[in-house]
Amino acid sequence: MAGPAAPVAHQPLEGSARTWGTIALSAATFMNVLDTSIANVSLPAIAGDLGVSPNQGTWVITSFAVANAIAVPLSGWLSQRFGQVRLFVASVVLFVIASWLCGLAPNMPTLIGFRALQGFVAGPMIPLSQSLLLASYPRALAGLAMAMWAMTTLVAPVMGPLLGGWITDNISWPWIFYINIPVGIAAALASWALYRKRESTIRKLPIDTVGLTLLVVWIAALQIMLDLGKEHDWFHSPLIIALAVVAAVGFAFFVIWELTDKHPVVELRLFARRNFWAGTLATSIAYGLFFGNVVLLPLWLQQFMGYTATDAGMIMAPVGLMALVLSPLVGKTVGKVDPRKYATFAFIVFGLVLWMRSHFSTQADFGTILVPTVIQGVAMAFFFIPLMTITMSGLTPERMPAASGLTNFVRITAGAMGTSISTTLWESRAALHHTQLADAVNLGSSATQSTLAGLQASGLTAEQALAQINRMVDQQAFTLAANDIFYASAVIFILLIGMVWLTKPQKAGAGAADAAAGAH
Repeated sequence: MAGPAAPVAHQPLEGSARTWGTIALSAATFMNVLDTSIANVSLPAIAGDLGVSPNQGTWVITSFAVANAIAVPLSGWLSQRFGQVRLFVASVVLFVIASWLCGLAPNMPTLIGFRALQGFVAGPMIPLSQSLLLASYPRALAGLAMAMWAMTTLVAPVMGPLLGGWITDNISWPWIFYINIPVGIAAALASWALYRKRESTIRKLPIDTVGLTLLVVWIAALQIMLDLGKEHDWFHSPLIIALAVVAAVGFAFFVIWELTDKHPVVELRLFARRNFWAGTLATSIAYGLFFGNVVLLPLWLQQFMGYTATDAGMIMAPVGLMALVLSPLVGKTVGKVDPRKYATFAFIVFGLVLWMRSHFSTQADFGTILVPTVIQGVAMAFFFIPLMTITMSGLTPERMPAASGLTNFVRITAGAMGTSISTTLWESRAALHHTQLADAVNLGSSATQSTLAGLQASGLTAEQALAQINRMVDQQAFTLAANDIFYASAVIFILLIGMVWLTKPQKAGAGAADAAAGAH
């Protein structure tokens, strides 16, 4: 470790202390990740209640994402300045306060401001929970620690829309924020009780104001571009072009500055390590694909298959079942098996799941749609832990928060990009398929005439019958478009296997386990 202070070594936690530590850290992480997606389904209710358009309501999501994306890579610098335990507990407490303020917001500008605050204070929570959890377990069980942590980050995005929808329908939208209060208070108290005597070494590092400013500029520009792109027809809009230029130029200056500054706010030199850049890239692309498809499937089910939010939830909920069962097994064995083999297996299963979905039709029943979702849980268990193990391998304990912050930042950004890209491509492919289908459904064809006659015989007017045919064409077009996205995603997952094998795994028991040996 650079600097005069040596890292403080702490023994792993034992027995019930370790169990409660795992629960406290996982609860905080779950609460944080949940809030990245819980507001999505509640937007119409929030926008209606606060008297703004649904499009303006999207800033509730954007403000959180932008502030969170800025704060996550700062975790390394902040943890060295204030200590990992203090920073984590402070982050959880401030998150609870921000959640309470979001629920009380009387108008949209206030809510957007409080959501930005919530996103910013949430930043250090994920990387530090990962680091503290690793330090709680002995070296041999580091994989299991990662398994416990990974579950929360993979299940929460799926649970968010389900929980958000139910709360909005049955209680009221402020409660999507209020539910964080008891969870956060319990997690903060438990974490402080268990970890306050396990504080990391504090170093008074100078703040890199130029790097921080550039980080804010290019991330904000990129995130706003991704969120507004679809609404403004992407690069046909001068606003989107301007945001893209600001993001690209800001990013270029940011990279140059951070690589030359003595105390960078983000440790980009980590990318010089092959395992780090290849592991981070593979994880992030896979997460972007996963997140994009997690958003797309419920949209298709609700908009074009006649499913209610609850029914769509029933389809999505089992995604975590197999992951919950298998993750502990993966965690225990990841130190004994080449993690690249596990990651390869995960990507093959993801590819299989998405290939199965690419054959969905408008006649697909509940069971047909459910089966790939259940199988997907297997891929989730074998995906995250091995790749994080590879990415973090060989890093010293004091570099863990910075590395975790950086890899999580790239992953979160990829998730936002995956959502924007998948929904944009879905609509553009649907427009193409709609045109092709409409050409086939012309009034001169006998099939069209017989369908129209059948609809009119059932009591519809000519206009109503034509509208019904148009709805059928829409349903087919969006289903074919979803199939295109699923198929392309399957192909990309298979191609990602090559990136996994660019890495060089450490000997058995290394990887994330290295960090557990003396992390605090």
